[in-house]
Amino acid sequence: MTLTELRYIVAVARERHFGRAAECCHVSQPTLSVAVKKLEEELGVILFERSKTEVSITPVGDQVVRQAQRVLEEVDTLGELARQGRDPLSGPLRLGAIHTIGPYLLPHLVPEVHRRAPKLPLVIEENYTARLAERLKQGELDAIIIALPFEQPGVVTLPLYEEPFVAVLPAGHPLGARPRLRVNDLARENLLLLGAGHCFREQVLHFCPECHTMVGSGNDIQYTVEGSSLETIRHMVATGMGVTVLPCSAAGDDRYTRDLLAIRPFEAPAPFRQVALAWRSSFPRPKAIEVIRQAILQARVPCLQMTADAT
Repeated sequence: MTLTELRYIVAVARERHFGRAAECCHVSQPTLSVAVKKLEEELGVILFERSKTEVSITPVGDQVVRQAQRVLEEVDTLGELARQGRDPLSGPLRLGAIHTIGPYLLPHLVPEVHRRAPKLPLVIEENYTARLAERLKQGELDAIIIALPFEQPGVVTLPLYEEPFVAVLPAGHPLGARPRLRVNDLARENLLLLGAGHCFREQVLHFCPECHTMVGSGNDIQYTVEGSSLETIRHMVATGMGVTVLPCSAAGDDRYTRDLLAIRPFEAPAPFRQVALAWRSSFPRPKAIEVIRQAILQARVPCLQMTADAT
């Protein structure tokens, strides 16, 4: 039994496909398949049920994979402990961020991290919250930046800042004549939102229950933007396709925005989201996490309000 074989079975369990697992492990499929079969023979149990269309994990295989994941995490911890002993701020840090935060926070965060820890390169991944949480748990990411609520066993979650939402309208839209809007005003508009799977979409619908009626109808334009980015939606608003709600950091403050868009805050109580930094409680480089925390607090995005507990 080798660590490589353990990595292979964890990958197969995650991907439910030998070909994709082999790609993730950067080996050929025959190499991975032979290694998995060898481990099954050594253990005397079948870990995976194979068919032409799918791979499923057996009950005993599920237990073995869980234990293998714990072993691999401990091995990674040994390596991290050794690196920490040399210099906790030297060597890559794997940082994840959700799609609606990364593009707007990272341009401020990265220079600050480099200033504080020039030997701490960041391996950055943008993804959905659920995928980031999974990769954090599996040790494939060291820390993630997500919106609350977020609770995971064995994970430390530190709220960092609150970010208000704003309405974004095409220039000349009638609602633009008002200095502040009510959230319910948008229920009567063509509201452009991200597709299913984005937590920001659900946050907007939570603050605007009346918007559910429009989003759920079969003839609205909601379905034309599913899976899009906030930038794509902002461009669509500029063309007059509809209105949207954005985190204030994503609303923009350039000539494009001033010429083609109208940005309006909401009346109190204004909707907002809480953004947090999360990492495994066992992660052995707390000084690197502290650098990320401090860099976020110094990001100086004008509309963000830092949480008192984070400072």
